Amino acid sequence: MHSGLILAIDQGTTNTKALLVARTGEPVFRTSCPVNLIRDLGGHVEQDPLDLWESVCKAIAAGVQYAEQTGAKIEALAISNQRETALAWDAANGKPIANAISWQCGRSVEICQRLERHAGSIRSKTGLPLASLISAGKWAWLLENHAAAHELASSGRLRLGTVDSWLVHQFTKGSLHATDLSNASRTGLLNLDRLAWDNELLDQFGIPSTSLPELRPSCGSFGTCQGVSALDGVPVLAAMGDSHAALFGHGRYTAGTAKASYGTGSSLMSLTPDLAADTPTLARTIAWSINGHTQFALEGNIAMTGSAVQWVGEFLQLTDPVQDTVSLAANVANAAGVYLVPAMVGLGAPHWDAAARGTITGLGRAHTGAHLARAAMDAIAYQVADVFVAMKEACGIDLPTLHADGGATRNSALMQFQADILGKPVLRSTNEELSAIGAAWMAGLALGWWASLADLAALPHEFEEFSPTMEEVEQRRLYSGWKIAVKHARLIAKENA
Repeated sequence: MHSGLILAIDQGTTNTKALLVARTGEPVFRTSCPVNLIRDLGGHVEQDPLDLWESVCKAIAAGVQYAEQTGAKIEALAISNQRETALAWDAANGKPIANAISWQCGRSVEICQRLERHAGSIRSKTGLPLASLISAGKWAWLLENHAAAHELASSGRLRLGTVDSWLVHQFTKGSLHATDLSNASRTGLLNLDRLAWDNELLDQFGIPSTSLPELRPSCGSFGTCQGVSALDGVPVLAAMGDSHAALFGHGRYTAGTAKASYGTGSSLMSLTPDLAADTPTLARTIAWSINGHTQFALEGNIAMTGSAVQWVGEFLQLTDPVQDTVSLAANVANAAGVYLVPAMVGLGAPHWDAAARGTITGLGRAHTGAHLARAAMDAIAYQVADVFVAMKEACGIDLPTLHADGGATRNSALMQFQADILGKPVLRSTNEELSAIGAAWMAGLALGWWASLADLAALPHEFEEFSPTMEEVEQRRLYSGWKIAVKHARLIAKENA
């Protein structure tokens, strides 16, 4: 029997997970419900806000059933969520005025182009490059393309928010419109120096300040649950963006802690002693906010890592593109000089070259599909290394290890190659729900289950360590070859412009 539990909801792009976490800090129950992506012929990517909420309710129902069966009490709710996805709804009735615009959707690119002259100011204030990823452009698009948005804004009824704000609205039956600072730092509207919405940026994007959520710390009250009968009266005590929550779930909270989440793309984040100076290679962001202390971080996002492996599988017409590519790569000891630069949609951090395109270099007559498959796996490690090196240079402190999470980390060969290319130990988490764990631990701090970050750091953290074994001269040779391949991918795009 569990005397008390925290119910953590991790609302993601393709599924919603729910975890019940005990006072030991460990999950005792987990479940997952799928959610749908809506793609149209114009390339737009959307999600139905009510579908997202329904998936949350289904996940909650399973968690509540487990708690009832074990005689445990759910003491708090915690939220981890996909970031940058933009929603809009009517405060009076809670009805969405349109589908949520996914973080993957690039429909706001023309708005970003119109604001290009403000790109430097936006980056300086918010830490983010002006790109279609940020929520601000998506909200601006909604205001320009949905008449209802202007009508509601004029009457003060328009609510704009990221997924955490939408869930808080639903949990509290509309009594609270709020977001945490980690999610706010990904919108392109938060002034990092002042920790407030920036009025000049609001004017530039045409977004009314009255529509935006109240800013709150990641740890603390986000209202009381009224929207799910089985959880009536249960407080919502944490909200965090999923990548931030995953970093928190690794359990290391000192400056220089770095983690990489390996998925379709990859996100690296490293904690900094304070707000780092503006850098063109990385984003600056808020990792979390607790008891008046704001923890800043550097972040680098890579568009194609796991999806590059899938692309190779599809290119080779393999039955199961991902798993068959992984298996094929295992048939060779190395890529034998082949480099795949997966810049099919451009290069993200630290290059930020949208014009770059994918290349395969170093091919010889004796190479096989297995070498290409291995090159796709290696490309994940090389791209992560590029961001890791940029982070070390930008923050000016040593990054002694890399904490790793995400589906691709199950591949031990990849983790070993990552350690070899970095020349640093890679610590692979054995917990596959770190985002939900991180959010639950944040709520546990608010409950007083743990008194400090030191208490959380002292909890058991299960990981496997991969130490570098490659000779330094070989590491330099391989990494130099990668850098040359990246230059080719960028040069070809320039010559064809």
